[in-house]
Amino acid sequence: MTDTFNTFKELHHQDQPLLIGNVWDVAGAQLFEKLGFKAIATSSSAIADTLGEADGENISFDDYLSVVKRIITHTNLPLSVDLESGYGSTPDEIADNIKNLVDLGVVGINLEDSKEVDGKRSLEDVDLFAEKLKAITQRLKDENINLFINLRSDPFLLQIPNALEESLKRVALYENYVSGIFLPFIKEAADIMAVTEKTDLPLNVLSMQGLPHFDTLQELGVKRISIGGSMYNHLKGKMEELTQSIQENKSVDILFQ
Repeated sequence: MTDTFNTFKELHHQDQPLLIGNVWDVAGAQLFEKLGFKAIATSSSAIADTLGEADGENISFDDYLSVVKRIITHTNLPLSVDLESGYGSTPDEIADNIKNLVDLGVVGINLEDSKEVDGKRSLEDVDLFAEKLKAITQRLKDENINLFINLRSDPFLLQIPNALEESLKRVALYENYVSGIFLPFIKEAADIMAVTEKTDLPLNVLSMQGLPHFDTLQELGVKRISIGGSMYNHLKGKMEELTQSIQENKSVDILFQ
């Protein structure tokens, strides 16, 4: 476990950005492994959708844990888990959930500083969240639990005014407690560079239309690129197209082309 954790951590400090394949089942995990990926992570949105729920901790943690256990049992790749807001309201509850994941062999998590309530997502108070993060990481330290915490901060995702300034403020408060920073929906070169110049933590960006070429991202200092739920959404759309073709053409030939 320690070797896998160290390997995963080192992958965030190489010259070339780590491309993370996000999975929702065993088949996807094995495909990414076959294609030479160095690490994988879960997509909470994809897993929730396969279970008939919306993203935002609408499935139980036990159900999520069951999916994670099945994935990690069938791959040799380091696995990080999208833990959303932690599936708990207190630092101890979140730390307990993290410990359950580590016991399975998980080497990293995403933890986000926004929360969805009644279908509406908003940023948590930055100072209160930093205190919660401090308590979580202290508990993990006290129990000698090694874990790569990739802190997802959501000013860009939520398109708030002055998203860059808010992101930089939050990164400065979080960086003593986490291993990496994830800013979904950041894509402009100037914004990315502004972040990488202000922190030594590896920066993670998310797959989205208009994201710069990987070579450019490397030049800007990005260390991790997540495919996220985009692959699942694309494949689901293709399945719909194929099914409509079968209905319209009254033939299944398209499935064998």
